[in-house]
Amino acid sequence: MTAMAKQVEDFLNTSAPFDVLDKEQKLELVKHTELIYLTADNVGDLQKGKSSLFLIQNGQFSVQDSDAPLRHLSEGDYFGYTNIMEKRNFSLSISVDSPGLVYCFEASAVTPLFELPAIRNFFDGLRNNALQNHAISDSNSMWLYKGLEDVINKSPVSVDVETSITVAAQIMTNQKVSSLLVTREDKLIGIITDRDLRSRVVAASLDIHLPVSHIMTPNPAQIMGNRTLFDALALMTERNIHHLPVIDQQTLVPLGMVTASDIIRHQRGNVLFIIGELSKAENLYELTRLSWQLPHYFSAHAKKAGDYDIAGKILSQATDIMTRKLIGFFQQANGKAPMMFAWLVYGSQAREDQTMGSDQDNGLLLAERPSEAQAEYFAKMADYVCNGLAKCGIKLCDGNIMASNPKLRLSLEEAIEEAKRWVKAPTKDAIMHFNIFLDVRCAAGDISLFKQLQRQRAPLMKQNMFLAALTRNSNEISVPLSMFQKFIYEKGRKEKDVIDLKTRAVALINNIARIYALADGVTLPNTLARLDALSENSQLSKRDATNLRDIWLFLNRLRWRHQLENKVTDNRVSVSSLSSIEKHQLKAAFKAIERTNQAMVMKFSGGVS
Repeated sequence: MTAMAKQVEDFLNTSAPFDVLDKEQKLELVKHTELIYLTADNVGDLQKGKSSLFLIQNGQFSVQDSDAPLRHLSEGDYFGYTNIMEKRNFSLSISVDSPGLVYCFEASAVTPLFELPAIRNFFDGLRNNALQNHAISDSNSMWLYKGLEDVINKSPVSVDVETSITVAAQIMTNQKVSSLLVTREDKLIGIITDRDLRSRVVAASLDIHLPVSHIMTPNPAQIMGNRTLFDALALMTERNIHHLPVIDQQTLVPLGMVTASDIIRHQRGNVLFIIGELSKAENLYELTRLSWQLPHYFSAHAKKAGDYDIAGKILSQATDIMTRKLIGFFQQANGKAPMMFAWLVYGSQAREDQTMGSDQDNGLLLAERPSEAQAEYFAKMADYVCNGLAKCGIKLCDGNIMASNPKLRLSLEEAIEEAKRWVKAPTKDAIMHFNIFLDVRCAAGDISLFKQLQRQRAPLMKQNMFLAALTRNSNEISVPLSMFQKFIYEKGRKEKDVIDLKTRAVALINNIARIYALADGVTLPNTLARLDALSENSQLSKRDATNLRDIWLFLNRLRWRHQLENKVTDNRVSVSSLSSIEKHQLKAAFKAIERTNQAMVMKFSGGVS
């Protein structure tokens, strides 16, 4: 093999998608490859030549090779593939902005390779401006992301509250189920299980002709159908229950039942051991001891790509449980709260995408303005919980976005007035301050109080002026790509090729999902749930929403892998640590985010940035 052929082969070994070819296929491709130094002087020859596929090793070029707009390309970028894939004869227009080496693959050698799924999918992604997302669905842990409506394989087995015990038992036998939903006017009011029949009927010699209301568990734990299998497993683990009714989030009509056997059937690995242990903690010492096992737990168990997908959700669920346990410990020592309250969580905990470096962002919503004594109780509770979370490894917020801050302990009336002020004067500084409060969830306390707040704030936050201000603020962030699609690295860092994926990409997707959700009246805080819940009337297309979802998962995998493999808590990922396909995916991801963000600016602020 000549030195030139060896150079071509070595480059192919590190260049997606041809790095997946076997040695024979690579050698055949090398035979039909030419390496040229492309300059302004010889570019004319290339434009007049035969149809080829081109891969840039270095240099910068402005290329138009299809009916798509002019593209600015640099190292690692391909062009000329549209002609080969569509078997058309687009003219090739190249402007040399900076001379460099370009590999030219003869079309006759490349065309057969496009029949291979991995190669075809890669170039389909380039052609359609989409993330090459074949890796997104490849995971042994993705079962946790399954929606409950997809998991339930039977219609709900239920009886009216007036049904007799004997008829209910017959139905359970005939339907071969171990539990039964009890309804009144089609709404869930209770549940009975095999255990109830044994302990409350047989053992107590109860009259079997009595209605099931005598033996049912009233107001059972339940979960909305738009939640995931993970949510169900976490709730069942925390409550130590084996049957969990699933209800429609709008009609509240039962959809079915998730049981422990369902979980076991779907589960491929026990990723929630730590959740169960946290739920059993009886004091702050136990809670602290268990919580510090979380980093070791993730390091030991998060090995596959899909494990990273649910790591943030597990950590957020663990933080929720810590919060509820701490509130419980405080109330055991200080008595019941003097009024109804909701413990609100913001930012990453609300979105359920915490990482190892996330700090705590929380606040207290009170039913009414507190008296001096009531205010003192909640101040002490907030201090105890926030400091307790810090002892558990969820660090205090540098920006003081915590319930221990008196400004973050508001009555329902004050919170609504605050929202009105946000909408009335959405200045740049104001938006930077309150943007975090738009991702919010109730982690403990009275959820109905929180729902009142959400209902009254939703119409305010759909106002055009407010959405336009949020959009302009989002446009302040730009993806780290130059005009020639080269990565722009963080300045002032010891590492020379790092990109902060949280601030430069993930935050942008969160912004996009948040703004479209506000405009569409979607109140869910989770980014993926927001994208999935957008209505047909939403101004974000299903295709763009799906692409953003894939990109979010991809970026999340990269930053979790970075944190666990390097034992760090930052989100500054080194590009040189990525595989060839991941570099292409990252570049495609940035371009897609930028396009979607610009489209959002046009929709909500008339293109004014």
